[in-house]
Amino acid sequence: MSIQNHGHEHEFEPQYGLPERLPAGERLLWQGSPDAGQLARQVFHIRKLALYFALLTAYCVGSAVAGGAGLAGALLAVKWLAPLSLVGLASVALLAWLTARTTVYTLTDKRVVMRLGIVLTVTFNLPLRAVASAGLRRHGDGFGDITLALAGSDRIAWLQLWPSVRPWRIGKPEPMLRAVPDAQRLSALLQQAWAAQTGRPVAAAPVTVQDASATRAPQWQASPT
Repeated sequence: MSIQNHGHEHEFEPQYGLPERLPAGERLLWQGSPDAGQLARQVFHIRKLALYFALLTAYCVGSAVAGGAGLAGALLAVKWLAPLSLVGLASVALLAWLTARTTVYTLTDKRVVMRLGIVLTVTFNLPLRAVASAGLRRHGDGFGDITLALAGSDRIAWLQLWPSVRPWRIGKPEPMLRAVPDAQRLSALLQQAWAAQTGRPVAAAPVTVQDASATRAPQWQASPT
């Protein structure tokens, strides 16, 4: 398996999301980016962070009131907490937006290309022949994550892929197409392209799960030869 890694080509990329123009005979099947709102919720956990700040604010106000402070005292108790909470949430939302804006996933009939990075841009070319199996997890509204388990001994560093990587697979990282729209259709395109490229049948259609908190990701994989 050969995984190509290019760096710093985002500013000069000859074709959007790609380090070079597609060669003759290679077809673009799909191209897209993560949804910023989905990333904010799933990857950066902005809802949990908002809940934490809300509970912390309520605790400070409650403690002030219980201590005999009036309305003015309660407001003084959160004088700095409230703006800091807003800054924190805004920073997380901005990070999610920048991640979505600078990430591009591309599927051709021969490979998956992942352009990643806000400051340092890198591009990974994953040949379809190098994909051993894949999993689809839906998050509602058509969005979902697609994980790619790679065959062979080559590895991509987990930190280089983050957040486009399956959580908690540190030893053998699995690239992940995060929060992509119309994930069911993309999964079907990936299956068809993989089967055509490898000449091997897909054992079964991908099984989707509605509950994004499920611990076991469903998979499609090659039939034994």
